[in-house]
Amino acid sequence: MPEPRIRPTASFLNYVPVSLAFGTSGLRGLVKDITDLEAYINVKAALRYLLSIGDIRARSTVVIAGDLRPSTDRIMRACAQAVVDSGCRVENAGKIPTPALISHAISAGRAGVMVSGSHIPFDRNGIKLNKSVGEVLKQDEPGITHEVERVRLEEYSRPATKSAFDASGMLKRSPDLPPIARAAEEAYVRRYLTSFTCGGLSGLHVLVYQHSGVGRDILPRILRELGAEVVTAGRSETFVSIDTENITNEQLDRLEEFAVTAEASGRPLHAIVSTDGDSDRPLLTAVLPAAELHPGGRRVRFLPGDLLGIVVAEYLRADAAVVPISANDAVNRRMGERGVLVRKTKIGSPYVISGIDELRRAGTHARIVGWEANGGFLTGSEFALAAGTMVALPTRDSTLPILANLFAAAEQHIGLAALWNRLPARFGRAGLIDNVPVAVSQAILAHLIPPGDMIEVELDGAGRVFDRSRPDAIPKPLAEPATADWQQRKATLTRFFTPALGFDEIVRINVLDGVRVYFRNGDVVHLRPSGNAPQLRFYANSDSQARADQIVELGLREPDGVLRHLERVFTQGTVVTL
Repeated sequence: MPEPRIRPTASFLNYVPVSLAFGTSGLRGLVKDITDLEAYINVKAALRYLLSIGDIRARSTVVIAGDLRPSTDRIMRACAQAVVDSGCRVENAGKIPTPALISHAISAGRAGVMVSGSHIPFDRNGIKLNKSVGEVLKQDEPGITHEVERVRLEEYSRPATKSAFDASGMLKRSPDLPPIARAAEEAYVRRYLTSFTCGGLSGLHVLVYQHSGVGRDILPRILRELGAEVVTAGRSETFVSIDTENITNEQLDRLEEFAVTAEASGRPLHAIVSTDGDSDRPLLTAVLPAAELHPGGRRVRFLPGDLLGIVVAEYLRADAAVVPISANDAVNRRMGERGVLVRKTKIGSPYVISGIDELRRAGTHARIVGWEANGGFLTGSEFALAAGTMVALPTRDSTLPILANLFAAAEQHIGLAALWNRLPARFGRAGLIDNVPVAVSQAILAHLIPPGDMIEVELDGAGRVFDRSRPDAIPKPLAEPATADWQQRKATLTRFFTPALGFDEIVRINVLDGVRVYFRNGDVVHLRPSGNAPQLRFYANSDSQARADQIVELGLREPDGVLRHLERVFTQGTVVTL
C-alpha cells in the first residue's frame, strides 16, 4: 500500500510523518515511521471506531500482545497509552501468537491489539487490530481511517507543552506495561490439549525450528503434551524473517542440517515444524528415511500451505472451504472429489473471513473452514474431535494445521510424505521480488487488466471470450468491445509468457486479485503486489515440481526475468524482445 506523507503536520515535530496504511491484513510500516505518536493515533482511532459501532464499551478491557521484534516493546507501550487514554483498561498478554491473542479476545468479548510485522523484515513492524468478535475486516477500514484523521488533527493541534510526545514523535514519559497475564497463552494451549487425543503423537520424533517465532516455546509444549518426542533447534535472539510462501533452498538446507544433527543419536526424525514471526502461519516438512532418498536428494520435504490445508480440511471433515485465488488448484480437484464446496476470495485473511461469514449466514453448511496459501488455517464452525469440541477460531492459525497433519499421518500409521503423496499431483512454488514500489506494481497491472468488473474469462481457439466470473453459472460469450479488450490482454501476456519459455496457449485469465493466467497444458502463473510490503509476488502451479520451480525461476530471475521485463516495458517504456 502507499505510504502517504502527511501534511500539514504538528508544529512541534522535527520530521515529516509517514502514515501507517492497511495492507492485506493489518497496518504495516517501517519501524522508523512507526513512532509512538503514529502508533498511538492509529490505536486510539481504532478504539474510538469500535466504541462508536458498539463493539466495545467505555472502560472495557483491551488485550495487547506482541512478537519478538526489537521494536515491538516500544510500540506496545505506545499502544497501551492509547488504550488508557481511550478510557479502557489494558490486559498485557505478553509475547504470544496472534491466534492466541485473538482467540482469548473473542472468548472474553474484548478488542485486541497485536504488535507484529508477521514475516516481513525486522526493519518493519505492524499493528493488527481485532474487534470483540474477530478480526477487523475490510468494511471496517474506512471507518477507522476516518477516525484516524480526526485523532491526528487533535494530536497535531496540541502545543508542544501540552503534547505527550516530543519533537521526534516519541512519548515524553513511556508507560510501563501491566504485569503479563497468562490467560490467553494458557487458553490457547488448552484449545489443543482438550481437542486432540493425549498421547496421539507417541512414537513421533519432531524437531521444532524455534528461530524468533513468538510461539517457539508454546508449540514444543503442545507437541510434548500430545505425546511427541520433541527437540528444538535454531533459537535466535535476533529476528529471523520466515515467509512460509517463499521458503528458499537456503532455508531448506538449514533444515536439512538440523535433521542430520538431530539424528546423530540414532533416533529417526519424522518431521520439522516451525512458524513465521507471529506464529499464525505454519512451516512443516517431512523428514524422509535415508533409504528412500535418490542420490543427492533432500532429506526434508516441504509442503506448501495451500496443500497442508487440504489435509486439515479432510481431517476435520469440512463440508465447505474458503481459500484465496492464489491457492493451488489441487484444492478444487480434491475438494470437488469429496463434494466439498470451495469459494475463492481475494488474498488476505479479512477476505477469507468474510467468505466464511457469508457461508455461515447462508446456513447451508455446518463444517466451514478456510485457509491461505501461507498455511494459516481458519475455522468458521465448531468441530468435534476425538478428545473434545474445538470452538471456531476465524483467524489464521499455525498450530491446527501442524497438529492435523501429524495426527492424520499417525492415525493412518504412515509417514507425512506418504500422506502427502495421496494428494492430487499438482505442484506449486511461490516467490517474490523485494523493493518493488507500489506504483510500479500498479502500472504493470494497469496494462494487464481491462476496464470493467469482470473477474474471470475463458478464451477459446476461435477467438471467443466467455464470462466465467460466477462458477455456478453457465459461461456466456462476451460481445464487443469486451472481447477485444480481453484478447488484447491475452496478446500482451503472450509477449512475456512465450512458447520459448515453455508456455502453452492462454485459455483463462482471472483478475480477482492481481492477474492469474491459465495455460492449455495445465500451467498456471499468478502475479500480484503484496498488500503490506513493497513486493511483487509470483506464484506457479504445474503438473511437476520441476516445472513449477522453473516457472518461478523464469519469473524472478535477475536481471532479465519475466517480472523485470514487465517492469521495464510498462514503467520505463523499454522495448524488450523475448
